[in-house]
Amino acid sequence: MSDTVKNTLLFACMALLILGTGFVQSWNSALFILNMGLISAIMALGVNLQWGFAGLFNVGVMGFVALGGLAVVLTSMPPVGEAWAAGGLRVLGGLVIGAATIVGAVFLNKRLSGRARLLGLPLFLIVGFFVYRFVFDPAVEAIEAVNPAGTGYLGGLGLPVLLAWPMGGLLAAGAAWLIGKTALGLRSDYLAIATLGIAEIIIAVLKNEDWLGRGVKNVNGLSRPVPYEIDLQKSESFIKSAEGFGLDPVTASTLFVKLGYSVLFTIVLVVIFVMAQAALKSPWGRMMRAIRDNEVAAEAMGKNVTRRHLQIFVLGSAVCGIAGAMLTTLDGQLTPGTYQPLRFTFLIWVMVIVGGSGNNLGAVLGGFLIWWLWVEVEPLGHWAMEFVTSGMAEDSALRNHLIDSAAHMRLLTMGVILLLVLRFSPRGLIPER
Repeated sequence: MSDTVKNTLLFACMALLILGTGFVQSWNSALFILNMGLISAIMALGVNLQWGFAGLFNVGVMGFVALGGLAVVLTSMPPVGEAWAAGGLRVLGGLVIGAATIVGAVFLNKRLSGRARLLGLPLFLIVGFFVYRFVFDPAVEAIEAVNPAGTGYLGGLGLPVLLAWPMGGLLAAGAAWLIGKTALGLRSDYLAIATLGIAEIIIAVLKNEDWLGRGVKNVNGLSRPVPYEIDLQKSESFIKSAEGFGLDPVTASTLFVKLGYSVLFTIVLVVIFVMAQAALKSPWGRMMRAIRDNEVAAEAMGKNVTRRHLQIFVLGSAVCGIAGAMLTTLDGQLTPGTYQPLRFTFLIWVMVIVGGSGNNLGAVLGGFLIWWLWVEVEPLGHWAMEFVTSGMAEDSALRNHLIDSAAHMRLLTMGVILLLVLRFSPRGLIPER
């Protein structure tokens, strides 16, 4: 069987799973899985760029996804005028002072030596830190005191929400550049630890800096690129169209909105996939794989390995940031408390490994398949436990224990799938050519 036929069959089976969900459960569930599968596939493509192309072990995916979500708030939400008047410019000034302190410290570290560096550098950092806090802290308190139940933050730029998706990529790319400049010189295991720690720092900042995105109070009512269901339900033309398909307006409006998201997400996925494929087949892509396979030989050929690693790290993180912005747009709110490593790092890595590391098609397939399993395994597990225990008494302790255990089927299934793939198909369902 040729690779093309095999790949076609795999994607056809995945489509049948989603269609089967629509027929057996509901089309709302099927479209939810489709939309989240599209977003997950984009995240998997971002990780595949880093790991599959360059061998970079980034376990801080969660942080870049969260930065993409923050970009939606900073781009699409209207600015809070009272908060800006209370301390907006002073916060910006404090951030400039903090950045200038770091840049100045780097400059002094290169220029000074001996006793001058030993005494001057710590003194400069201490003075800069206190000046930064003197300017920054009062401004933050003033901003967060402005109607904390409803706002208490600066808001955003009030731009169309679709612009937030590329902005999410830019914000994640900027953070990746700063991280990469310091962490990419580390060995692979230390790089993993560093990226995980930095991702946790990003989440901690989002949770605690209320002036930035309301922290754990969450930002609700984000703009949408598709109509609201309630507006569609008030439209006479839409009601007539829904009746023509035999649907009530409520169900039809929900399906229409989710289909709208599906179209937008599909466009983004196709664009990123085509660009990733072009990069993979280009001389740059061949060079990246050569560096991945043998860094020493690549350096001997005159390639700047650290610089190339930085490029691919920034690109992969930008893709994850775009996916994070899309996810927050779909949710309609920014909830920093929901960013967990299990969902936004481990699961994405499972998608890449199962689909096929180094193969963009494999990453896309893994994104859809693992997300479908993540959603459907729990209800399927509950049904299986009900079937297995159907002959037991209703008050049986074993029966109750098995039914209660169905809630843990997700993690068990992910582990079993990962073990099976690593044992029988270690290169994934669609291996790298």
